Amino acid sequence: MNYLGFSLRNNLFVAPMAGVTDRPFRQLCKTMGAGLAVSEMVTSNSLLYGSAKTQRRANHEGEVAPIAVQIAGADPRMMADAARHNVDRGAQIVDINMGCPAKKICHVMAGSALLKDEPLVGRILEAVVNAVPGTPVTLKIRTGWDKTNRNALNILRIAEASGIRALAVHGRTRACGYSGHAEYDTIAAVKAAATIPVVANGDITTPEKARAVLDATGADALMIGRAAQGRPWIFREIEHYLATGEKLPPPRVAEIHAILRAHLEDLYSFYGVDTGVRVARKHISWYTKGLVGSAAFRHAMNQLPTIDLQQQAVDDFFLALGTHGEHLSYIDEPAAAGFIDTDNSNPAWGGLAA
Repeated sequence: MNYLGFSLRNNLFVAPMAGVTDRPFRQLCKTMGAGLAVSEMVTSNSLLYGSAKTQRRANHEGEVAPIAVQIAGADPRMMADAARHNVDRGAQIVDINMGCPAKKICHVMAGSALLKDEPLVGRILEAVVNAVPGTPVTLKIRTGWDKTNRNALNILRIAEASGIRALAVHGRTRACGYSGHAEYDTIAAVKAAATIPVVANGDITTPEKARAVLDATGADALMIGRAAQGRPWIFREIEHYLATGEKLPPPRVAEIHAILRAHLEDLYSFYGVDTGVRVARKHISWYTKGLVGSAAFRHAMNQLPTIDLQQQAVDDFFLALGTHGEHLSYIDEPAAAGFIDTDNSNPAWGGLAA
């Protein structure tokens, strides 16, 4: 796919997710089939540029191009400064967050809260585009503030007039959070009116759903978020299905064991020992959710304080899992996408919750 002057492997994008899409996760998703991965949002507050968290989020060492960085804030001047700051540090695409529904973001009138103030949206977009004239600037939004105030089409017009090069739309309003179902009809209406690429986001959890969303919206690309947590191979599954109409077999237990171990090593190296162990816990939980014996395993694993103990627990779990079959097999398929935590007992695991 040609996207903003970059040649991408495909039209499957990793959605920016706070606390998730760090450099190790972005690199892994690209290896597993994603065409583009957008960073977790970086603050526009220059007072925080020196913090360890912000510096890690701006660390793109060894990352496969193009490097896309999402910035968040509500002040046009600060957002312009943030764009320049990140471009100076390697960003090749700057994405503006107007889609995050988190209360701590919306309370400072950033993220999706900005959709309530269309004139301010225009000022921010123009300021950022003008600040980095040689760099493509994109925008991520929701369909509106709430179900009675859907203004995605208005935001599209403002974005195009401001020089925004592509628009990603999560098919929910800010008020919906992540509840209910994504509104693909709204995304379709935006795509029909757009002169720039439109990226569809929301509830894309399987290869079949990916095909259906592309057909329903006419979108140029798909953006996948929560379904990739603990399942980064979803990108190669979707890529294969879109190309052939056939599903790949489930991955082998041994392969996913190796992928997780490599991911953990990257996390320990990136964050350091103490933080790395803490961050690794959530990824291990996502990888194992829905698998036989995972609930008991996660409970025990979350108490382990060292790298060695954490790695040994992962090894033991996957070696035992391999005795049940060569391929991954989920007790409840939706759990594979990270949405449902199943609690079924299994005698082979001592009758503990799965």
